[in-house]
Amino acid sequence: LQEWAWNPLYYINIAGSSVYSLVARDFAPIQQRLNNATSRLLEIPRFLEQSRTALQVERVPKIHAETALKQNVGLNSIIDTMIIPEMDVLPADEQEKLNAAIEIAKNAVTEHQIWLEEELLPRAAGDFRIGAELYDVKLAFALDSPLSRKEISARAEQQYMAVRNEMYEIAKTVYAEKHPYTTFPDNPDDSYKQVIIRAALEQAYAVLPPADGIVDIAKQQLQQAIDFVIEKNIVTMPDEPVEVIIMPEFQRGVSIAYLDPPGPLDRDQPAFYAVAPLPADWTDEQVQSFLREYNMYSIQDLTIHEGVPGHYLQIALSNRYPSALRSVLWSGPFVEGWGVYAEQMMISEGYLNHDPLMKLINLKWYLRGITNAIMDSAIHVDGMTRDAAMKLMIEGGFQEEREAALKWVRAQLSSAQLSTYFVGYQEHLEMRAAIEEAWGDEFTLRRYHDQALSYGSPPVKYVRA
Repeated sequence: LQEWAWNPLYYINIAGSSVYSLVARDFAPIQQRLNNATSRLLEIPRFLEQSRTALQVERVPKIHAETALKQNVGLNSIIDTMIIPEMDVLPADEQEKLNAAIEIAKNAVTEHQIWLEEELLPRAAGDFRIGAELYDVKLAFALDSPLSRKEISARAEQQYMAVRNEMYEIAKTVYAEKHPYTTFPDNPDDSYKQVIIRAALEQAYAVLPPADGIVDIAKQQLQQAIDFVIEKNIVTMPDEPVEVIIMPEFQRGVSIAYLDPPGPLDRDQPAFYAVAPLPADWTDEQVQSFLREYNMYSIQDLTIHEGVPGHYLQIALSNRYPSALRSVLWSGPFVEGWGVYAEQMMISEGYLNHDPLMKLINLKWYLRGITNAIMDSAIHVDGMTRDAAMKLMIEGGFQEEREAALKWVRAQLSSAQLSTYFVGYQEHLEMRAAIEEAWGDEFTLRRYHDQALSYGSPPVKYVRA
């Protein structure tokens, strides 16, 4: 794959994380961490220079160069917002060294930005599609699943139709509540179903968060999910800390949110549920498109996936497994599949009192995982165009334009990862069904979930075995 030779984000993420990881968590005395930051900042010029040497400019895809331009300056924001405010704890001589290191690092970031703008971007001509040969090998490593690329696509296509039909049945009840004299046809075609589903979704889109209040909403909904899990005795609730934060600038441009867990050796350190702020250069129309996609119901689904009982809960329990190696070498399908499973399971257990709009949005999110899996191989192997991908997401998956546009960027920047949600969820479903049958009357959600999450995060087939 030789990603080191054509992906500039590879280096920017390392540079940013090398400093961010020192100051984000209190795993050691602040003075020690700031002195370590001094050492790392002094190495930024050499590291970025080596990255420029390693990158073969003509192989860099344009989308990777464009995203690198946006992320590179994020290192300065880490310095300004996380390092400088803490400097007063240092004695004068150490402050002087840190200030000098900051100036050196910032100059290096500026130099790298100029190179990205003037050298890399104009000459970037690589193909972001990695092709069938590389994709199939990478997919096999990423999934460690018996499902092949073609089997995944076939299963995803089948689920795509099934979920849309299920959405239609729920949408009918929502529509009929508002229009009680509606008579629905016995055999509606897809166009008719499309209209009814869209009309029902509009009711969910009317409940929007404030543009500057998404983080606060996520905090409230996270506590609400925690309370439900405890009340219903769904799974052991960890007491490891979790914080909802604004996504660091050097990580933006790939996804809307992520869960950043502490390392397996960082006991009692917080997990970060990071949410990206709306870009300042978006038009009012783009902001509205985003808020419609991330309405109050969607943020709730997102918070289940990233927080409780999704990634935060699962990884907190995973890190209790005695093997640190297993915590480091975690399986994407297990982790992302569990996140999707958590979304579906919570709604089926009656979260938000079986609200049909919540159920409709919940299915829309599962449909997103399905279209992710369809697009992943279609883009990198079959040459799917942007127009075809946008049509699948907007018309097929009922996504808003901003969500679809961002996902198209993400699909270009990554490969094999977008399949992990759907494949992992399918494997979690099959594992639960097999255990329910084996345990019979002794099956309870708490017993099943606690045991399923007790082995770390290896591929689902090993947990099942």
